[in-house]
Amino acid sequence: MLFNYTMGRELVHHSTKKRNYSPKKLLAFGVIANLALLGYFKYADFFIMNVNRTAGTDIPLLELALPLAISFYTFQQIAYLVDSYRKETQEYDFLNYAVFVTFFPQLIAGPIVHHKEMMPQFAKLKNKVMHYHNIALGLFIFSIGLFKKVVIADSFAVWATQGFDIEKNLNMIEAWFTSLSYTFQLYFDFSGYTDMAIGIALLFNIKLPINFNSPYKATSIQDFWRRWHITLSRFLKDYIYIPLGGNRKGEIHTYTNLFATFILGGIWHGAGWTFVLWGALHGLALVIHRAWQKLGLRMPTLLAWFITFNFINIAWVFFRATSFESAMKVLKGMFQGDLILPNLNLFSDLGITLGKWSRVYYDSYIGLWLLGGLLVVLVLPNSMRWKEKFKTNYFYLLFTVLGFLAIFMLHRKSEFIYFNF
Repeated sequence: MLFNYTMGRELVHHSTKKRNYSPKKLLAFGVIANLALLGYFKYADFFIMNVNRTAGTDIPLLELALPLAISFYTFQQIAYLVDSYRKETQEYDFLNYAVFVTFFPQLIAGPIVHHKEMMPQFAKLKNKVMHYHNIALGLFIFSIGLFKKVVIADSFAVWATQGFDIEKNLNMIEAWFTSLSYTFQLYFDFSGYTDMAIGIALLFNIKLPINFNSPYKATSIQDFWRRWHITLSRFLKDYIYIPLGGNRKGEIHTYTNLFATFILGGIWHGAGWTFVLWGALHGLALVIHRAWQKLGLRMPTLLAWFITFNFINIAWVFFRATSFESAMKVLKGMFQGDLILPNLNLFSDLGITLGKWSRVYYDSYIGLWLLGGLLVVLVLPNSMRWKEKFKTNYFYLLFTVLGFLAIFMLHRKSEFIYFNF
C-alpha cells in the first residue's frame, strides 16, 4: 500500500522537466511490481508444474499460501496507478488510501472499485455520522445475500460437488443436473457475497457499485458480461481491452483484443488450464457475437436467451472442474450419457417410479430446486431492484428478520467460492 500510494502521488505530480524518466516508464514499473507479486504467489506453482511436465524435470513446488484477496486488491491498486497516470485521481492522505484498499466488506471478492468512487466517500465528514436509514437498508440487503449464500447456494453446492468431485460416471440427467447446480451455486454464492458486501458498507454510509444485474436473463454473451461481475468487466475493458487498442484499429484487431482480454480474464481467475479454456470460450463467443451483429442478423429473444444460458452453463463446467478429466466426465454425460430419469421424491410419493437414480442424488428434490432457481433468476426482481424499492416499514423489517432466521434452518460451514480468487 505504501509503495502504490507513493507511486500514485509521484505519477500525479510528475514533471518531465524535473525528472529523468517518463511517467509511462514509472507506470510500467508500478504495474509490473504489482503483477510480479501476484504472479509469484498465485502462479509460481502453475508455472513450475508446466515446466516439469514439458521438460521432464522434477522441480519441487513452492506450495505458497495465497495472501488473502491478493487478486482483488492488486487490481484495485493497478487501477489507482493507471488513474493517477491519467491525472484522474485527487490527493488524499495515506490513511484514507489504506482504507480504500483494505475496506473489509469488499476486500475478499469485490466489487472491484475505483479510487474516484470510494475516496471521496471516506473523506466526506457526513459519512462519519450514523444514518439509520442506511443501517436499515444495509441489514435488509445483507439478509438477502446471507439467504442466497447459506440457503440457496450451499444447497446447490452439495449436488455440484457430488457430480464433479465424487461420482466417476454420470448419466445424461445427472450430468445436466450437476452442471446446472453449479451454474446456480456460483451465481447465488457470488451475488450473495456482493449483496452482503453492499449491505455491510451501507452500515458505514459507503455505497458500493452494483456488481450483478440479473445476468441469467441475458440474451447474448455481450449482454451477459454487462450484467455479470460488472466491476470486473469494467476493469477488463478500461485497463486491458482499451489499452490494447479496443475497436479502434479495424475488425481483426478488435477480435484479437476481445479474445486476448478474456484469455487474461480467465488466467486471473485461477492458475489452471481449465480457466484459460473458460476465458478462451467466452472470448470466442464475444468475437462470434460481434461478427453476428456486423452481419445484421437477429434471432427471436427466447431462442437468443436459450442459446446464451446454455453456453454459459456449459462454459462453467471448465470453470468448476479441477481438471480436464473432470470437465470431460460431466460434458460426456451431458451429451453422450444414457437418458435415465431420476426417481425423485415428487414422483415416488405418488407411487410413480421413473427409474432408479440413487447413486448421486438419492432422496432429493433437486429437480424442483433447479426449477425454483430458474424462476428466481428469471422472474423475481434482483436485490438491487429491492434496494431501490426499500422503505422503513414492517414488511421490510419482517423480510429482513426472516432472511437472518432462515440460516438457522441449515447447519453448514462453507467458504465463498470467490475467496479462492
